[in-house]
Amino acid sequence: MPIDFERFGNFKDAEFRSLEILSATHIKLMLAVQDAARDFDWITLELDFRDVTDARLLEENRLHFIDMSDGASLLHVNKEFAFGIGACYNIQAIKSSTLYIISKELKYKEGQF
Repeated sequence: MPIDFERFGNFKDAEFRSLEILSATHIKLMLAVQDAARDFDWITLELDFRDVTDARLLEENRLHFIDMSDGASLLHVNKEFAFGIGACYNIQAIKSSTLYIISKELKYKEGQF
């Protein structure tokens, strides 16, 4: 799994920066998160989902309304990555979250706040 959840605190209180749909199967999500490896300084984290198989997305101007107090979940199940808002313990819970993305490939990149 490419992301250390303890390091980013399961994205609790994270802030959405942007959501970019590059194609029907390629989505980039940008978040501001606290990084425990940097004394909880804020960084920007880009999640790059490729080979997207399913998703529920919101318009970018509605992203700041999403309550991130419970963070987000990222599961790796059956060779797919599933990202969803809140504490989700299985694919069914992710698919009932406000926003979710399921893909076969996930890369991430850290940047400055």
